[in-house]
Amino acid sequence: MTRLTRAALLISFFFALDKVFAIIRQVIIARQFGLTAPLDAFNVANNLPDMLFALFSSGALALALIPVLSEVLAKENRESLWVVFSRIANLVFMVTALLAILVAIFAFPIVRNIVAPGFNPVMQAEVVQIMRMDLIATLIFSVSGMVIAGLQANQHFLFPAMAPIFYNIGQIFGALVLAPSTPYTFGPITLPAMGMGVYGLVYGVILGAALHLAIQIPGLILFKFHWSPGFGLHDPRINQILRLMGPRLVTVFFLQLTFIARDNLASYFSTGAVSALTYGWMIQQVPETLLGTAIATALLPTISELASTEHLVQFKALMEKAARVLIAFAIPIAVILSIGLEPLVKVVFDFNQAQTTLLLWVTRGFLVGLLGHCLMEIASRSFYARQNAVTPMIFAGINGLLYIIFGMAFSRTVGVMGIALGDSLSFTIEACLLLMILSWQLFFREAKPAPLLARWKLIFHPDPQGMNTIVRSILAAIIASIVTLLGIRYLIQPLGSLGASLTAMILGAAAALPFIWKECRQVLRL
Repeated sequence: MTRLTRAALLISFFFALDKVFAIIRQVIIARQFGLTAPLDAFNVANNLPDMLFALFSSGALALALIPVLSEVLAKENRESLWVVFSRIANLVFMVTALLAILVAIFAFPIVRNIVAPGFNPVMQAEVVQIMRMDLIATLIFSVSGMVIAGLQANQHFLFPAMAPIFYNIGQIFGALVLAPSTPYTFGPITLPAMGMGVYGLVYGVILGAALHLAIQIPGLILFKFHWSPGFGLHDPRINQILRLMGPRLVTVFFLQLTFIARDNLASYFSTGAVSALTYGWMIQQVPETLLGTAIATALLPTISELASTEHLVQFKALMEKAARVLIAFAIPIAVILSIGLEPLVKVVFDFNQAQTTLLLWVTRGFLVGLLGHCLMEIASRSFYARQNAVTPMIFAGINGLLYIIFGMAFSRTVGVMGIALGDSLSFTIEACLLLMILSWQLFFREAKPAPLLARWKLIFHPDPQGMNTIVRSILAAIIASIVTLLGIRYLIQPLGSLGASLTAMILGAAAALPFIWKECRQVLRL
């Protein structure tokens, strides 16, 4: 296996563990609160703190910082890397703190007019209180997210990959001990119950954020981190990062607006619509994280190095290989999950039939865009690796506009599921446009001596390997869907609905493998 493959598999393994813990957390919360008003308030209240976290820590910082830090490490030394890192960290923490204070001060008008205008005044007041408490975790995350970027720039992925698991452990503690009013009993162990209700979940978030940071401290020690004071605004390397971060901040802002728009639209539907969208998104994020995020996270330092050294042929080949792997896996997985998910959702969340049906169709709406979300992970990183943050910013704005248009249009015809479909369609369009532009840019760089007309003909000629992968992936999805449906039908009597569903999905995946075996082998040679 290549270094990139080992890193991707390591990240994917820990992301899988993280998703297991995340699902356990969500199941505990779902069984405690159901699709109720307090849980809707908790989920809506996270939007603005999450936006600040995404803007000024992992979301903006990692993609803007890693390419420059990788270049500093390659051309200078690790000591210089930590100087640049420290100065950016100081600046980002200060800005995050100032914005958190502003959000806390103006929380009520923000909630009433933007975040949840459809909620009644009592629920809006609860959202405000939870939001202000969540800002504490945001400040911790602003430091922890920066540490993730610093360690990944050093080609170290273990501790950053472990951090989300510890975040979930903190939240699970909040859900098991702080939130419930009656003790949980696990065999001989009985956990105390603090009876804090939904606010116990908030304290669990704060604890999880602290653990998220603490687990990465050994990584800083390993790479001999030393902190440097000041902001370094006259340092050309800092200015280079800031030039990338400016458009990136706008890009992440547009992305986070889609979550606010989602909950804004859902607040006008019946109780539970917001939480159903939250859970449906979470379910879709399991395969998306294990595929798209894991590969793209491992890919970024490598393609940043290739871009900085002008190895564009290898850059393009690596991007195409990663895209083919994502296409081959994402399409069959989306189909298999859409067909076989119902018994699993029913057993895990223990909702009533109407709530289960709502969550199931919302999840299917999100799964339509699984491939688009996976491709977005590598498409956006390809531009940041080449230190181009403007193009993703422009298309993130287009995506946000399309999301609102599609969400409003589809929700009027198919209800809450339409909001999920709007998400899927807008992100798929954005991913396709970004990859198309990347292909054009790289081709023009390689084909300068060729006549202009010849270059345009080659650009619009489909990539044979890519088209072959798409066809085989669709065939794999068709066969997998047939096998999954037949498996559920004929195994439900001996195995029960849950056993039949899980077995049928495994059989469906096995039936798909021969069609995408080439890409399965390519995973080991990224």
